[in-house]
Amino acid sequence: MTGSGSAPPNLLSAVRAAGSAEEIFALLGVPYDPKVLNIARLHILKRMSMHLAEADLDDLPAGDVEVRLKDALTRAYQDLASSSPIEQRVFKVLKDAVKPKEEPKKPFVSLNALVGATRDLERPGSL
Repeated sequence: MTGSGSAPPNLLSAVRAAGSAEEIFALLGVPYDPKVLNIARLHILKRMSMHLAEADLDDLPAGDVEVRLKDALTRAYQDLASSSPIEQRVFKVLKDAVKPKEEPKKPFVSLNALVGATRDLERPGSL
């Protein structure tokens, strides 16, 4: 396992400015297996952002921000370390890949339209 670090004073800004998933893991002090991270880094970060989507971290005390960030990253990592990105389907393209395909809409012609068309053909001079 790799990854440990000390939290800078403005951890949220540091995480937002991080240039790699490894840097985020180090900032938050969350251990990780490089093999898992190499396979699922985008999925882990996307899942982390999904966990944090409803939290307003800007107004929280620094200690609470650190706890929430660590928790979100740890949960996201565990989700993808215990299964594959395909099974987790974090991204829309993967979700859409398993959606049942809708049956194409078949044209509908009402019986009244058919009867009316037949009557028009029966009238003399209607063609």
